[in-house]
Amino acid sequence: MDHYDGDGSIDYMQQEDDWDRDLLLDPAWEKQQRKTFTAWCNSHLRKAGTQIENIEEDFRDGLKLMLLLEVISGERLAKPERGKMRVHKISNVNKALDFIASKGVKLVCIGAEEIVDGNAKMTLGMIWTIILRFAIQDISVEETSAKEGLLLWCQRKTAPYKNVNIQNFHISWKDGLGFCALIHRHRPELIDYGKLRKDDPMTNLNTAFDVAEKYLDIPKMLDAEDIVGTARPDEKAIMTYVSSFYHAFSGAQKAETAANRICKVLAVNQENEQLMEDYEKLASDLLEWIRRTIPWLENRTPENTMQAMQQKLEDFRDYRRLHKPPKVQEKCQLEINFNTLQTKLRLSNRPAFMPSEGKMVSDINNAWGGLEQAEKGYEEWLLNEIRRLERLDHLAEKFRQKAAIHESWTEGKEQMLQQKDYETASLSEIKALLKKHEAFESDLAAHQDRVEQIAAIAQELNELDYFDSPSVNSRCQRICDQWDALGALTQKRSEALERTEKLLETIDQLYLEYAKRAAPFNNWMEGAMEDLQDTFIVHTIEEIQGLSTAHEQFKATLPEADKERQAILGIHNEVSKIVQTYHVNMAGTNPYTTISPQEINGKWDKVRQLVPQRDQALIEEHARQQNNERLRKQFASLANVVGPWIQTKMEEIGRISIEMHGTLEDQLNHLRQYEKSIVNYKPKIDQLEGDHQLIQEALIFDNKHTNYTMEHIRVGWEQLLTTIARTINEIENQILTRDAKGISQDQMNEFRASFNHFDRDHSGKLGPEEFKACLISLGFDIANDAQGEAEFARIMSIVDPNRMGMVTFQAFIDFMSRETADTDTADQVMASFKVLAGDKNYILAEELRRELPPDQAEYCIARMAPYSGPDAVPGALDYMSFSTALYGESDL
Repeated sequence: MDHYDGDGSIDYMQQEDDWDRDLLLDPAWEKQQRKTFTAWCNSHLRKAGTQIENIEEDFRDGLKLMLLLEVISGERLAKPERGKMRVHKISNVNKALDFIASKGVKLVCIGAEEIVDGNAKMTLGMIWTIILRFAIQDISVEETSAKEGLLLWCQRKTAPYKNVNIQNFHISWKDGLGFCALIHRHRPELIDYGKLRKDDPMTNLNTAFDVAEKYLDIPKMLDAEDIVGTARPDEKAIMTYVSSFYHAFSGAQKAETAANRICKVLAVNQENEQLMEDYEKLASDLLEWIRRTIPWLENRTPENTMQAMQQKLEDFRDYRRLHKPPKVQEKCQLEINFNTLQTKLRLSNRPAFMPSEGKMVSDINNAWGGLEQAEKGYEEWLLNEIRRLERLDHLAEKFRQKAAIHESWTEGKEQMLQQKDYETASLSEIKALLKKHEAFESDLAAHQDRVEQIAAIAQELNELDYFDSPSVNSRCQRICDQWDALGALTQKRSEALERTEKLLETIDQLYLEYAKRAAPFNNWMEGAMEDLQDTFIVHTIEEIQGLSTAHEQFKATLPEADKERQAILGIHNEVSKIVQTYHVNMAGTNPYTTISPQEINGKWDKVRQLVPQRDQALIEEHARQQNNERLRKQFASLANVVGPWIQTKMEEIGRISIEMHGTLEDQLNHLRQYEKSIVNYKPKIDQLEGDHQLIQEALIFDNKHTNYTMEHIRVGWEQLLTTIARTINEIENQILTRDAKGISQDQMNEFRASFNHFDRDHSGKLGPEEFKACLISLGFDIANDAQGEAEFARIMSIVDPNRMGMVTFQAFIDFMSRETADTDTADQVMASFKVLAGDKNYILAEELRRELPPDQAEYCIARMAPYSGPDAVPGALDYMSFSTALYGESDL
């Protein structure tokens, strides 16, 4: 979209940046722009009888540039300078640029000097600005303008064409179908679009360009190869080409618009005349229907039966539901058409429409009002007549309904009351039957009102002389007689149910007592059998003793349990006696439990069989636990000696590593003696491993006699061996450091004393602050400022390269030996170098191979750099790399 500044001028800064960047990205675009812009300029210049060949050369004097602007704008510019000097050319170009600026265009970074100098980039940018202003800016389609308007025009024109999807001004045009679609849309006779193929872009593009040049007077601005051979055709070249199509077709479009406007006016007139005819016909039909309908609604002839009156009402409802709604719609449509017609006539400056006599909207409304008044009177008459006949029919129907409901309710009730189902019922069933009978009695009382209502309705029908009174009276008498019989049967059944209930309640109490005592006793026996058969897992003597004690306590409860069993069986025998004495027909077994006397006796016998089996299992487990306890004590007695011994040795080794008794060699000998004594202790560990294996085989998982496990002993033993080996290695490294750096024993003792002093937790490591205090105590100048912090950070990077936050004694010794080493190390290196090099400033690889052992010579050569002095010869090696190879990175 074009950008505008505050005063309404077009800001082409964005277009200039895009144009500049495009040229830098793809030189092919510059070629396309040259060709397209040249053709576009010539399409206008030829109207003035001239043209250009080279776009940056032919505009240098400004003459053809001014001519181009006059042609495309239709205005006269200031008189050009005819001189050949540079100043004349700049003047002409400035006049052209001033004219462009006067059209509301801001030219950014384009000056007359660049155009006069033949700057291709600036010239192309200027021509693109002219194309935008005079060929594209004024394009307007559906409230969009310029580039967006041109793109929307292309999309609208090519929308009906398959395989054409215009979304931009570059790759959407590569297949050529977009150009062909534009031509076919406006001049279909020029191109057979159905024969074009999307996979043949060269043919499509050449067809479109050739037809446009031959028939549409659009010069050929690009070659098909320019578009097909580029991954992304130049957007500005395509826009320029497409804008030519827009302008070529715009004249034809204006003529088409004028023709459409005339057709639209004629169509409006024809539509108005049709609306007038429709109104006249619709008004006539509607008035005729109203004249036919009103006499039917005014007919008040009554009917003698309810069915006939209902049919009249149904006919009226059909009228309201089926016949009238379409006429209401016609009346509404008539008014709408009338108003629409008057509005269209008024907008077309035509006289208002005047319907025929008696067909005005007001005439129709008056006729419609009469219809609705007749309709209202007819409806009221129908409803009154129906209510009059409805009263008698309602009473007769009400009698029939209530009588039918009562007869339906009493059906089967006498047979139900005469049943003797209580003779074989259980107590719960008897109670249910009683509840059901009580509900029936309540229902019976509730139906008393209905019987009375039936009799009252029959009496009213007799008083109103209902035509079918004899049948009503007969039916009413049958209902009353049946009601009296139901009352007598109800009383008889109630007495029988209550008598049976009392007898069964006694039996039920005994059943309940049996169930209450049988259930817990049965649970006790099942629990006892489960406990007696339950497998047990114990790990100590105490646990097996606890199980044996509990078993003896259980055996002591068996006599009391046998008494309870006999009492439960006695309750069951009492129930059997009552059933035999009173000839009770028992419908089933005890409803409160499924436990039978036979089941109780069977489980009791099973408990008595399991008791001696449990006794034997407990005796065997007790013996096994005694053996496990012996193994625990055997392991604990040795583990309680080995564990403390390992801990003591660890502490002694720690003290040796930080104390300063004797020389480093004395400390080393002392540690090796400790190592020997530790190794000699290995048989004790092996013996403990053997005891542990016996414990594992016996599946013993705990040992209260010791806090040491075999895993603790193994870890401690491995740590002890590792610690003595690491400590011996640290002393050996200190000896190597001392000998290599020439540190005296006193210095070594001083270093150790300082390190131990600041090692507050005796961990053998110093934190950063502890290490800093140690250095200061040894005379290092580490101030509390930025320089001091930087120096300390440098030291920490040496002693703690892995940034662990801790400094070991070995790292401390290495650092101190480095800082206090003799200053003659560099002299020794130089002396060695001079011996091998003689009077040269370098040393040859052959000399190193001759003077040093082979492996050491190759080691040095691999790490030395070539000598680059003025007297260098092939194979010469530098001194500094020589010293680095021998002594590593240092201050040398």
